[in-house]
Amino acid sequence: MPTLDDIRAARERLGDAVGGTPCRPANSADRLGGDGVWLKFENFHPTGSFKERGALNKLSQLDDDERRRGVITASAGNHAQALAYHARRLGIEATVVMPAATPLIKVSNARRHGAKVVLHGATFDDAVEEALRRREEEGQVLVHAFNDEAIVAGQGTLGLELVEKFGDELGCVVVPIGGGGLISGIAIAIKEQLPGVRVVGVEAAAAPSAKASLDAGEIVRIETQDTLADGIAIKRVGEVTFPLLKKYVDEVVLVDDEEIAAAIHLLLEREKTLVEGAGAAGFAALLHDKIERPAERATVAVLCGGNIDVNILSRIIDRGLVADGRLARLVVTVRDRPGMLTKVTAAVARLGANVLESAHSRAFADISVGEVAIILSLETRGSDHVEEIVAALEGEGYEVEREVQ
Repeated sequence: MPTLDDIRAARERLGDAVGGTPCRPANSADRLGGDGVWLKFENFHPTGSFKERGALNKLSQLDDDERRRGVITASAGNHAQALAYHARRLGIEATVVMPAATPLIKVSNARRHGAKVVLHGATFDDAVEEALRRREEEGQVLVHAFNDEAIVAGQGTLGLELVEKFGDELGCVVVPIGGGGLISGIAIAIKEQLPGVRVVGVEAAAAPSAKASLDAGEIVRIETQDTLADGIAIKRVGEVTFPLLKKYVDEVVLVDDEEIAAAIHLLLEREKTLVEGAGAAGFAALLHDKIERPAERATVAVLCGGNIDVNILSRIIDRGLVADGRLARLVVTVRDRPGMLTKVTAAVARLGANVLESAHSRAFADISVGEVAIILSLETRGSDHVEEIVAALEGEGYEVEREVQ
């Protein structure tokens, strides 16, 4: 098993090439049930995730022959980018095998950092099989995304930073779990110095491989489903990480995609930071009361990555606005006469809402022949404002239905 000394040695190797990241109080106390939550911004690394810590620690320990052969890895995205970035810095050729459905931003970034990118298979495990096959044929050094002691030790440098910042004031650390490399390293660094601190892992409900293995008492392979948290959608944890999870992790909880999406939206709006699905999982667990926080001591949520596809982000923002009532769709039934649209939109304007879209429906609406349904997409101040608009329109004699998400 990696040790605390291994993690301290990793930090010496990283030096200034992988600097510490900010850790700040959350601005969302009203949504989190009070103060005391801090955020560790691992999305601030040059490649957008914590993976640089482990990747550089591993690369720094290769001998001359291994550097000459080059490295190969399988990754859902962030490890690929980190390995490519630091391999190029060190003059090492890197090949990364990524699942075919990997978000475009992660694929293009890995290429931009100098890696040869191979898209293969539907899942991370498919990519691993292809990386192993290519290693046998081509002779590169395999750098596993999490099942490697040097990788775990490198990720553990994050835990050293938290101990040094908080000391005895640290109460709980909340960490997303994929293969278990990040939480294992953090847990070693913290538990070996502050054994009373709780270390809680968070998985996507669509891919609970660590929880399934811990519940079974042995490594089990699960089938995963599609999830916003693609970076932690792993079918099985590693042989290196599983004993560390058993020894050091206090609890593993699950969050679903709706909870993750709400967390991404709140982090963007309140914390002014862009976080991907996997990176937001820990914050999502706190936001939705999945974790009991210690009183009068700090709880830290690790925002482990920020590489999110902009198309997914756009959908999350729209859904978040709908959930908050700031985007609303009303169906207003009126007599099918000239000027009715103008009357309805004028009433909405007087109430301070902005009409984004409008449409008429005659043939497909459940209305009489002499009526028309006016469908309005509105920008509002929130749910209370929407209710005010509905009440006002009904007060003018219109039949109003609010379409829900």
